[in-house]
Amino acid sequence: MAQIDNIRVVAPQSRQQADYVVSGELRKTERSWETQARMTRTATGEVVWTVPVSGVVDESDLGLQQSRLVAGVGYPLALRINALINADTQPVTPEGRSSAGSAKVVIEQATASITQTSRERFATAQSMLEKALGEDPDNVDLAIALAALQMRGVQMVWYDPAESAAAEASAESILKRALRVKPSSIPVLDAYCRFLNAINEFTESLVVCARTLNFNPWHAPALTHIGLAQLQAGRFEEALASFKQADRYDTPQVSRWTWQLNVGMTYLLMSRSEDALPWLKKSIAITPASGRSHMLLSAAYTGLNQPAEAKAAMDKAMALRPGSNLGNVLLPPKNASPVFIKATEWIVKAFLAAGLPEH
Repeated sequence: MAQIDNIRVVAPQSRQQADYVVSGELRKTERSWETQARMTRTATGEVVWTVPVSGVVDESDLGLQQSRLVAGVGYPLALRINALINADTQPVTPEGRSSAGSAKVVIEQATASITQTSRERFATAQSMLEKALGEDPDNVDLAIALAALQMRGVQMVWYDPAESAAAEASAESILKRALRVKPSSIPVLDAYCRFLNAINEFTESLVVCARTLNFNPWHAPALTHIGLAQLQAGRFEEALASFKQADRYDTPQVSRWTWQLNVGMTYLLMSRSEDALPWLKKSIAITPASGRSHMLLSAAYTGLNQPAEAKAAMDKAMALRPGSNLGNVLLPPKNASPVFIKATEWIVKAFLAAGLPEH
């Protein structure tokens, strides 16, 4: 807990000086480690946060189990502490709802409107969020939702070129304002970290993503975005360490396949296909429908001189992502280092050899 930047941690005997007390139990069963942690408000005794965490007993890698148990508690605890520190005193609308509650409703409605993705539903969601943010310009939840939606529109090519540039500029302006309102908010920092990676502003993204880790040291997505920035800067060993650290924390588990995919991709860029193969297979075992993992798997098989397996993997990728070609599957080269661009050349050749169309 002492790793978290904007709190002060005191010893248990000093608990009368603390606003909150965190306590918990750890026990080992035949097959698992199990821990239960809770945070209590000192003044009232109210339990404001609790989480159960468990991990499979694996005597071969005790260090990994320890890292994941610590992160399993630390990640949600840091988010809860951050939410308490950044909590608003929200005004009440004439209808009797807080503006926070109203924002939540708008965000839910906007999300629902694009569940069945289409350009029309996207436009509806954008209008809803723009109107709500115009009425409540300091609401960071609305700001994050709108900026994320605009970047989704850019990536899905739902804007024409002029609109795309305007949407990118709008998203950046919205997130910078949110940062001025709440400079220590993890959701805001995380959103800006993702945005900077999406537009290939790697130098600035390293700073913002690292600041996210100041307030949640177990934030594996921030570690992943740091790794992606290091990767495109040609710092492959550092990127590999970032991705592997994300895997050791494994928080949140829903994103597990991404850091395993990125470890595999980094090994490929280092011309280490044999090391890449098991990581890519693990990624596919967790999330088999992305398509990108199968493309990288085909490159690994090419590097191991297994052309039949490479073609089968690429065929699977094309079935999952019809319409894929060399132009829309590679990471954009903007601001990438010559080292990174040079390292991708053999992967490009491997993709083409396995059957990926060039255009």
